[in-house]
Amino acid sequence: MMIELAIYLAFVGTFLWWMIVLVPWRPWDTQESLESTNDEKLPLDDITVLIPARNEGLLIKQTLDALSTQGLNLQIIVIDDQSDDDTAEQAQNWGVTVLSGTPPPAGWSGKLWALEQGLSKVRTPYTLLLDADITLTQGIVTTLLKKAREENLAFVSLMAEPSLHRFIERLLMPAFVFFFKLLYPFRLANKPGSRVAAAAGGCILVKTNVLRTIGAFASLRDALIDDCTLASRIKHAGLPTWIGLSHSARSHRGYDDMKTIWNMVARTAYTQLHYSPLLLFACTLIMVSMFWFAPLVSLFFPLNTIVIITGILTWIAMIIVYLPILRYYQRSMLSVMALPIIGTLFLLMTWTSAFRFWRGERAQWKNRRYEISA
Repeated sequence: MMIELAIYLAFVGTFLWWMIVLVPWRPWDTQESLESTNDEKLPLDDITVLIPARNEGLLIKQTLDALSTQGLNLQIIVIDDQSDDDTAEQAQNWGVTVLSGTPPPAGWSGKLWALEQGLSKVRTPYTLLLDADITLTQGIVTTLLKKAREENLAFVSLMAEPSLHRFIERLLMPAFVFFFKLLYPFRLANKPGSRVAAAAGGCILVKTNVLRTIGAFASLRDALIDDCTLASRIKHAGLPTWIGLSHSARSHRGYDDMKTIWNMVARTAYTQLHYSPLLLFACTLIMVSMFWFAPLVSLFFPLNTIVIITGILTWIAMIIVYLPILRYYQRSMLSVMALPIIGTLFLLMTWTSAFRFWRGERAQWKNRRYEISA
């Protein structure tokens, strides 16, 4: 009975991998991307940059230095979200407008409350929402603005290139982007009429009047996956959005060890599943079949021809879907061999997120704990 169950799960896993390969929206593709196309400093009077920053003293100067290369008259507002380091001093020394954020009201996440306070000062047609750890390549803001205007987009978001300096980052961060694209296929997110909406909160250019029309950040004040929630609000209002990969936006926040990546994923993994035990069970069954049984079952049944063919087909599909993201981030094709381990780690991170929720912790980030009652 156990043997039949293992083989059945292997067949299911192989079927699911080939579904990913063959679906027309190709969630594993990397064609949805945007890079800087202009090194010239052009006027950017129409944009205000909002940077919510909490304890980012080590990172924010690099972010601001990169913004200085973007263009002329770019307005920048840093909202100091009650930092207990030198974040505010670093921003003031750089010469930008610094708002001293107040404590978030009940039901608000800290980042969204900081952005809400910053938005009250914006008087430009466009607002660039930028995380304090994002370095922008020269000209990318002009490129974002050009794309928004030429395609009449209300919202343009870039998935910033993660830090890939350390072994654990090179192992897990390309997979993090890969899984995100499976959950939120960019091609569907960019298609008018599709119900899929996606964004990467590190770099978002949005029309200011659109933000205010949808109720600004108050309409999503308690959202932990605030970027995708914002994209969903805008898209459901009938306005076009776009998301893509980019090397021209890079995160300089490093992850020194497994624990930091683990906590980053666990912060919202169970939220992705809408806090549903049923969806958690389904997700576990799917990932076990795809990452354990489908690629590895032939190791235990080496004399079974059908099982061997199933294993070979699984590895072919895994190579097809994972290779594009590895190439995009210039990683070795051999990293495909680690996918069963990587998938297991992300599944365990999801269970960690669920356990934390069940003990009363909705999320914890930057020394703030968000309880379930929030």
